[in-house]
Amino acid sequence: MHILIAYLSRRLPFYYGWVVLGTAGSSMFVRNAAGSLTFAVFVPLIADETGWSRALIGGAAAVGGLLATGASPPVGWAIDRYGARLVLVLSLVIIGLSTIAMAWLSAHIAIFYAAMAVGRIMFSSPLNVGAATVVGRWFVRQRGRATGLLFLSHSGGMAVFPLVATWVSATYGWQAAWIVLGVMVYVIALAPAALLVAQRPEDVGLLPDGDAPARAGANAGPAASNTAAEVQWTTRQAMRTPALWALAIGTGLLFLLQSGTNVYQADLLRSRGIDLSLAQLSIAVNAAGTGLGSILWGRVVELLRVSYTYAIVALVMTLGLALFIIADTALLGFVAAGLFGVAVAGILVVPPVAYANFFGRQSLGAIRGVTEPFTSLGQAIGAVASGLVFQFAGGSYTIAFVAYAVLGALTAAALLLARPPGAPATVAAAAD
Repeated sequence: MHILIAYLSRRLPFYYGWVVLGTAGSSMFVRNAAGSLTFAVFVPLIADETGWSRALIGGAAAVGGLLATGASPPVGWAIDRYGARLVLVLSLVIIGLSTIAMAWLSAHIAIFYAAMAVGRIMFSSPLNVGAATVVGRWFVRQRGRATGLLFLSHSGGMAVFPLVATWVSATYGWQAAWIVLGVMVYVIALAPAALLVAQRPEDVGLLPDGDAPARAGANAGPAASNTAAEVQWTTRQAMRTPALWALAIGTGLLFLLQSGTNVYQADLLRSRGIDLSLAQLSIAVNAAGTGLGSILWGRVVELLRVSYTYAIVALVMTLGLALFIIADTALLGFVAAGLFGVAVAGILVVPPVAYANFFGRQSLGAIRGVTEPFTSLGQAIGAVASGLVFQFAGGSYTIAFVAYAVLGALTAAALLLARPPGAPATVAAAAD
């Protein structure tokens, strides 16, 4: 496969890393078959037809998130050992099958939980870590903007998949909608992932960012190390640094807020008296905000210190949550959804850039595998927490969102501790 990629890289008039980025982006696009905003379209439909509680429905996503916490470390190891291409291809095959299986979820609660859990594992771990890791290896100087474009692809899927689900479910039923989403996974992403991905540019005779050998030693600016001077941490060394755990825990908390909001967003607005069709449309507004935010944060993280950028992201998310607390009209709901989507883009874009900038490309897959369980655990808790509050608070999400806003503000303050670590040898010596 490297022969084909090397051939293409010599024939294309631009850096082949952009092809890798586009391919990784297609995988990020279709992982939204199991995304929380896609699931949000189905929550009220499933509840109305089956009579299952919101907590029971959300619990399926929570189970997937919990299982993903155990999947992430071996996934990170597999990316470093066998390459992102194999991980992405297998994950796409599995997520497509699990999405199609959701069409038969009403047959038994166990089918629903199994299919949703498998889909959420693929969404949270291999498709996310695999795509972000391979992009982080192909770009150094332009890592922020490349990662922003990667998650712009994801935000496109956040908009398209819920819209397709809404239209197909309204026209043909929600069971048909799940089948259509599963087929979309294979049509859009499977062939590019199988044919066009290489682990790192050096494998096909290239350098990151498309630099010539002489450029690789030039000053790369404040946003990222140049390829010659780039630090290279082992997983064990990185685990000894406070920066790794500040990023991992802060990211996990913010994903708790993301999941607790996105899964229940349409139902939250409907509970405030907003028409269901408008409540579902707010999902597209959320996705549009994520698309805008992906470009915004990709540039900001190249200009500002990561800790400052990430703290600003958390504050924007807190503001969005505060608006959801008082949203009682469609317009205010759209504003809250759009602002929250901008913040969601930040928690998608900033961590992959931070891990790669702080710890280098050598063990990036394994390092992401160590930290990703915090993200999966946060998503799992959020997926069920809002539903439980709704169930025990008399059909209201208010208490949950007040708590989320407070937690968002506290996380913003804590993320200021996520500062670049020293040189690997220095940290290792200090720990010993």
